[in-house]
Amino acid sequence: MAEEKGLERLLALMFQAHPWHGIPPGREAPRVVNAYVEIVPTDAVKYELDKASGHLRVDRPQRFSSFPPTLYGFIPQTFCGDLVGELCRETTGRGAAVRGDGDPMDVCVLTERPAAHAGFLVRAVPVGGLRMIDGNEADDKIIAVLENDVAYGHIEDIRQVPTGLVDRLQHYFLTYKQLPQESPRRVEIADVYGRDAALETIQRSIEDYRALFGAPEERFAELRRLLNTTET
Repeated sequence: MAEEKGLERLLALMFQAHPWHGIPPGREAPRVVNAYVEIVPTDAVKYELDKASGHLRVDRPQRFSSFPPTLYGFIPQTFCGDLVGELCRETTGRGAAVRGDGDPMDVCVLTERPAAHAGFLVRAVPVGGLRMIDGNEADDKIIAVLENDVAYGHIEDIRQVPTGLVDRLQHYFLTYKQLPQESPRRVEIADVYGRDAALETIQRSIEDYRALFGAPEERFAELRRLLNTTET
């Protein structure tokens, strides 16, 4: 155990953690989570994490006049897999074709403070979410508030979020991929849910991540084993 702690400290000093795999969802997750911000409301291009390198890359220019209304990113060490897809089917009555979208859990973070650029971490308190379905994929958008935010930090459930802001979030996600001439719409929001449902959705995404990538707390032991194997 001491060797693993020493290896962990050494790696932390030498290398920057991967935003998806190297940062925990938070000690108090799912009630309070870490959120890695990929896009801020003033971004004229859509940034997205390059999963292999851990760097932000330009996914595409924002095609139309719609900009993200809030900070937008994902919760580290989460994955929308079987359990998230199952929850979507259970709550919406959709058939077995609906599955998790294979990405980290998306999160929108409400704050009254502007941010000049993306690529940073915040502590956020989930208060609800949008049960979004993109094609046949569950693509939930957790709605959270920045911890201790002056304007939004008191909010505990989505019912306390201004209706106009929730409407703006729904409009953004329903239209940001949609060409004007396209019909029918491929993206839909099947439900707007509160805090308890958001916590369950996040917890399932944490379990989906661990099922696919293994337990993060066991990685240093596995790395030490591999290093010892190489030496011999």
